[in-house]
Amino acid sequence: MSVLFDPVFGMTAVDAAVDDRAWLAALCEVETALARACARAGLVDLGTALEIGAAADALARRDPAELGRAAQADGNPVIPLVRELRAAVGERAGEEAADAVHLGATSQDILDTAAMLITSRALGVIGADLGDAADHAAALARAHRDTAMTGRTLLQHAVPTTFGALAAGWGAGLDHARARLDAVRSELPIQYGGAAGTLAAVHPHGFDIVAALADELDLREPAGVWHAERSVVAELAGALGTASVALGKPATDIVLLAQTELGELRESSPGGSSAMAHKRNPIAAITARAAAAQAPGLVATLLASGAQELQRGAGGWHAEWQPLTALLRCVGGAASRLRASLAGLEVDPAAMARNLGADEPEVGHAGDLVDRYLDRRR
Repeated sequence: MSVLFDPVFGMTAVDAAVDDRAWLAALCEVETALARACARAGLVDLGTALEIGAAADALARRDPAELGRAAQADGNPVIPLVRELRAAVGERAGEEAADAVHLGATSQDILDTAAMLITSRALGVIGADLGDAADHAAALARAHRDTAMTGRTLLQHAVPTTFGALAAGWGAGLDHARARLDAVRSELPIQYGGAAGTLAAVHPHGFDIVAALADELDLREPAGVWHAERSVVAELAGALGTASVALGKPATDIVLLAQTELGELRESSPGGSSAMAHKRNPIAAITARAAAAQAPGLVATLLASGAQELQRGAGGWHAEWQPLTALLRCVGGAASRLRASLAGLEVDPAAMARNLGADEPEVGHAGDLVDRYLDRRR
């Protein structure tokens, strides 16, 4: 997280869903939900669950840096959090209530479920910006269905097309990316398996707790324990990587078509230069492209760490936390900045005609492509 660079790359809005405070709040929320789920399964009385929830709410307001320092010795922040939560509940309600904290869970259950919570919330922010960007692309496609321009292949002049057809391609990619992220979001599961993923500590109530925990957090009930079977994370990484490609494509095209030599597109609020007053830089598209370009390496890290050992990954699981957070941030930033670029994009049909160099260009069936795209959006 960077207060200096995050606003440049559009990450401010999504940061609130994935920053350290959001992580800490999610960890505490999962512990609260687990206590309620155990109460619903008959293992904990409701009063104890309420005491655990109150203590967790108080811990959620502490400084995350303190928890981070305490986590160094144990390798994850859940262990010191549970230690503090049990102490707080013991002071409030006694030793028996403290024993009900974290019932039947292992650290990975809490951290994985918290990761799914913050991911779901971040995807809500990303999806909204993706949807707005796609709507702007559709509006451009509709308005410029027949605006002729030079088609360019391998960055060389090819045959004519229309700007509407280009914008329709942008929109189709953005729509697909949003649909895939929505599908992944709807399937994000809780994690609850206990020490070695067998639910032994809460037998025979384990599956009842799984169902109740998923209901409490509005996440999916998983088919099984996924402590070391990380397809959930791999699929999420792939969907976010696909979104980065869909975002980077229009950003790149806008940067190219806004070049002085072409002048076919302009952002309504271009950036300036510290040395050249005449510059009109397409900064929103440039920074969208830059944010999207950070995604592939993070996707690769998540995929590389996915084949984990036996019942608990020895490093691979730990390697996921920061790249997943960063991936949500950079895709969210790209979506935010591209939305800003497309919202005020100025199209210059005269420049397009001049660069095309034809009085009555034959654009074939480019308009039909636009119509087909718009029909499918209805």
